Amino acid sequence: MFSVPRVSDMKERLTDAATDLIWENSYGSTSVDAICERAGAKKGSFYYFFKSKSELTAAALEADWNKKRAEMDAIFSPTVPPLERIERYLDFVYESLAERQKQCGSILGCPMLSIGTEISTQDQVVRDTVNRILERKMKYFVSAIRDAHAQGLIVAPDPEAKANALFACYHGTLAHARIKNCLESVKTFKHVALDMLGAKSAAAPA
Repeated sequence: MFSVPRVSDMKERLTDAATDLIWENSYGSTSVDAICERAGAKKGSFYYFFKSKSELTAAALEADWNKKRAEMDAIFSPTVPPLERIERYLDFVYESLAERQKQCGSILGCPMLSIGTEISTQDQVVRDTVNRILERKMKYFVSAIRDAHAQGLIVAPDPEAKANALFACYHGTLAHARIKNCLESVKTFKHVALDMLGAKSAAAPA
């Protein structure tokens, strides 16, 4: 039997739909009508929750981050060896992108990177949201690199600078993978990351 979405579910349906459509296509090519259609919502419901597509996009990015935060906390748990945290995260992203590719046929890369590079000069609300979330993600890398340095696994007296360099290189790899529609560089990036950090694989035998 067909069930009508509850009003309490509609905001989440709209943010989920916006995340999927904008990530799969682009911000500019995704209309409010398309988002409503994907969400099973009427246009009035959209404007009940959001004043604009910009406001919805910012909310969608925050909602997506909140869903992933528990997984990030687990991957980067202080109980996990610091270099292994980074390797686990890179494996997690690769597996997530591979699964997404099976669903839509394309390598989508990082949603925040895609949206941020598309409209960061045009929309301050979305730009600030992307920057805020990227800074939260960066803290996980800084913590892992700081711990690895403290344990003598790498030499990184400035963990913030090292994390920024690694993060920038990784985002370039994700963008390259999206353009080429090939995941090979993402799959092997953890070896590049460990080389950049001056470390051997956490899984490698001593």
